[in-house]
Amino acid sequence: MGSQWGRDRFYRQARTEGYRSRAAYKLLDIQKRFQVIRDDDNVIDLGCAPGSWLQVLRELTDGQVIGVDLNPVPSIEGVVTLTGDFTTEYMHEKIRSLIGVANVIVCDAAPKLSGNKSYDQARAVGLSEEACDFALDFLKPGGNFVVKTFQGDMFHLILDKMRENFFGVKVYRSKAARKGSTEVYIIGKKFKGHRNDSEG
Repeated sequence: MGSQWGRDRFYRQARTEGYRSRAAYKLLDIQKRFQVIRDDDNVIDLGCAPGSWLQVLRELTDGQVIGVDLNPVPSIEGVVTLTGDFTTEYMHEKIRSLIGVANVIVCDAAPKLSGNKSYDQARAVGLSEEACDFALDFLKPGGNFVVKTFQGDMFHLILDKMRENFFGVKVYRSKAARKGSTEVYIIGKKFKGHRNDSEG
């Protein structure tokens, strides 16, 4: 496995430039193409371990940057990291006390893979939908949301949800994605506004 990672130019580049993982270049690629983050935005990163997206976010904005993950994340200067489940009411209250609402929410999280393609894809889409629900509660109107998901039979569920809640929605495969991966990012721009309580 080591030789495989060693041949990956993004892996080598991350090591050279000090990023914690090659995933940093996915966010840099998305930002270059879609300009989702402005230099004064407050940003929440869901599923932030090991922290490479937090490193990029800290470079892109002077606003507040908060990362949440089930696993502890080594500290990054100028970034607040929280350990826990972003779907819980406890974590929601914790985040609200720190940031209130955010201009941008990003999520590069993925479930641990079992090897069962349909099961893994269902879990991945479910995680993406949970991240979207979080964004609908924490984004300012006009805010932006970036979420990783995987193409397959259930892909339309998260895509439809995004189209209901953002004025602009694009599906993008990063140039930094590994060959053969079905991984894509959905970019939602200009959040329409907080959902009604009647929607749940």
